[in-house]
Amino acid sequence: MRIFLRLSFLISLFVYSSSQGQIKQPDWKAIEEETMQHFQALLRMNTSDPPGVELPAVLYMKSILEKEGIEVKTFALDPNRPNLVARIKGNGKKKPILIMGHTDVVNVDSTKWVYPPFSATRKDGYVYGRGSVDDKDNASTGLMLMLLLKRMQVALDRDIIFLAEAGEEGSSQFGIEYMVKAHWPEIEAEYCFAEGGGVVRVGGKIQYAAVATTEKVPSEVKLIARGIAGHGSVPLRSNAIVHLSQAISKMAAWQTPMRLNETTYAFFKRMSEISTPELAARYKALLNNENIDAVQEYLAVNKPGNYSTLRTSISPNIFKGGYRKNVIPSEAEATLDIRSLPDENMTAFIQSMKEVIHDTAIEIVFKGLSRPPGKPSSLNTEAFKVMEGAIKRTYNAITIPTMLTGATDMAFLRSRGVQCYGIGPMTDSEDGPKGFGAHSDQERILEEALHKFLRFQWDLITNLATQTLNK
Repeated sequence: MRIFLRLSFLISLFVYSSSQGQIKQPDWKAIEEETMQHFQALLRMNTSDPPGVELPAVLYMKSILEKEGIEVKTFALDPNRPNLVARIKGNGKKKPILIMGHTDVVNVDSTKWVYPPFSATRKDGYVYGRGSVDDKDNASTGLMLMLLLKRMQVALDRDIIFLAEAGEEGSSQFGIEYMVKAHWPEIEAEYCFAEGGGVVRVGGKIQYAAVATTEKVPSEVKLIARGIAGHGSVPLRSNAIVHLSQAISKMAAWQTPMRLNETTYAFFKRMSEISTPELAARYKALLNNENIDAVQEYLAVNKPGNYSTLRTSISPNIFKGGYRKNVIPSEAEATLDIRSLPDENMTAFIQSMKEVIHDTAIEIVFKGLSRPPGKPSSLNTEAFKVMEGAIKRTYNAITIPTMLTGATDMAFLRSRGVQCYGIGPMTDSEDGPKGFGAHSDQERILEEALHKFLRFQWDLITNLATQTLNK
């Protein structure tokens, strides 16, 4: 019996080892040099949006992929703004995985850059350039991942699709909107991995890995006040600017209802496990519905990002009214930036706004949602579990599900039922305030972060798309 058990153990060990060994690891040192070559090449292309000329980046990636024998297609609403779709086919046992990165970048004021924004300068372990963390890091590692999967002849249970999209920085009609509406079969997938997350370092030490599983939905609301025009020397109770100011004050003071979803509940729970005792106590109180008003006030003042994830938020950002100092205007207007929770009923919310403002002189004009609402991606999928394992192996960090207060193109995919997860490379929390973050005038990324990000994606995709036992 003992001999039989020992033989069974050895057979199991052999099967496990064989399964682990069926995916060979790339020569990462050699790969780092190639990754940097492609990354710098993409950074040196001025794909600012506007005007939006992503064509050079797409032609570059298309050439690289086709040389490796990878199937590539391009789709364009505007010839200068194409989208690239590359696919490596699996055996079809499971549905595809979509890897996404955008090729456009925000505009620059080159006079404010120490290193030219499209120079891809390497200095002291960093690479400087517009798009280095938004989003040519994802685009270049997505490119490299496809090359590695093809070269290593990984036996896949799923198709792997790489979408290098145009227009993410404000012109989604050329990119994801166009692909979803006109070419959905080319990118349809069970899971998608795109920008929106990242590994957070503080003082050079990794704290956690944020994975975006949902996001708030942006919309624009205008408040229009109307009154009687008149001479400024005779103040009027109907003054449109006064009514508008009062309405804005009411909106700013209104604490919209707090509501947690699966993602935000998990966020505060997991953050309570790694935060300082004082902050952890606040997070736990929030989860236990204790001392809620005091906790929310603390977050509103000290952690406004956390506070925003608790509710549909309102920010008055544009105010227009008057044209002469001695004329009372008959009309004044304010634009509110509203970021709603994914399940918010906006018809009911606008009605609540009317009740809070309670002023017949104010008209509320809802301009509609700028992104489609979608159900948050689940924390109980195979993809999320595999991702947690890959994060632990690559970064030795806890995974924190996150609801983004901003917007990404994943919204268009979630609205079609795709389980989307926002990921990203390692960044220092100090970089943003110092002016080194996304959209800044000194945007940069650690070389080490770029290379680790590729290794993480390799670990994630090979475990999710094959039958390895490393899940």
